[in-house]
Amino acid sequence: MKKLEGKTAYVPGAGNGIGRAVAMKLASEGANIVVNDLEVDPAVDVVNEIKAMGVDAVAVPGSVTEDGFAERFIGTGIETFGGVDIIINNAGYTWDSLIGHMTDKQFDAMMDVHLKAPFRILRAASGFIKGAAKQEAEEGREVFRKVVNISSVAGTGGNVGQANYSSAKAGVIGLTKTLSKEWGRYKVGVNCVAFGYIETRLTEATDEKKTINVDGNEVSIGIPSKVAGGFAQMVPMGRPGTAEEAAGGVYLFCVPESNYVSGQVMVVGGGWQL
Repeated sequence: MKKLEGKTAYVPGAGNGIGRAVAMKLASEGANIVVNDLEVDPAVDVVNEIKAMGVDAVAVPGSVTEDGFAERFIGTGIETFGGVDIIINNAGYTWDSLIGHMTDKQFDAMMDVHLKAPFRILRAASGFIKGAAKQEAEEGREVFRKVVNISSVAGTGGNVGQANYSSAKAGVIGLTKTLSKEWGRYKVGVNCVAFGYIETRLTEATDEKKTINVDGNEVSIGIPSKVAGGFAQMVPMGRPGTAEEAAGGVYLFCVPESNYVSGQVMVVGGGWQL
C-alpha cells in the first residue's frame, strides 16, 4: 500500500515548478490532489497527468488572493473527495525592489499571496478538521493530518531587495508555529519548509528580460546569469536544487513517519542559509 493511499491533498500553485512537483510526488504515493493554478490550462494539464497515474485529481483554477477562493478551494476538495488530509501552502512569486523604491502595492501583494492566502485556506479548512477530529476521537480512531507551509531562507535570514517577500515568509513561520499549537489537539502536524536556491521559471538564470502577469501586474522573473552563478557558488552542494528535490522536502512532512513532528522549520537549500 502506498503511504498516502486514500488521502486528499490540496496544492495551490501546482501548475508549474515546485507546486507541480509536489502534486506529482504526493500523487505517486496515492493521494488524490486538489490542484490550483492561476491559469486554467496548467491546472488541467496537471490533473490529466495525475489521472494518467491512476490517481484522482480535480482542478480549482484562480488566484489564491481572491475573496472567496479559499472556501471554493477547500469546498471543492471536500465535495469531490470527502476530506482534508494534507494542505501545502505553496502559491507565490517575488516582486523585488530596494525599500526606497518599493511601493505599497508591491509590499501588499507579497503579504496577500504568501501570508494572507495561506491563512485564509487554513481558516476555510478549520471547520472540517475540527469536526472530523471530534468524530474520530469519539469512534476511538487516530487520524493524522498534515499542513506544510512554504517559507524561504529570505524569511529566516532576510534578503536584499526583498523586504516584502522576506516579511511575508517570516510571517509564514509565525503562522506555522501558532497553528501547530492550536491544531495539535486535532492530531494535525503543522510544519514549514524554507527553500533556498531552487531552480524554477522564477529563478532561472537568464540575461533576457522576462515577465509574467499576476493579478494584472507585470512582474519580472529570472535571475541574471552572473548573479545566479554567484548564488550557486554560495550553496555548499554547488548548484541550485531542482523542483523535485524541493518537493522531496515537503513530502517528508506528509508521510506517517513525521506524525509526531510539528511546529518545525526545515531548510531545503543544499546547506545554504542566509
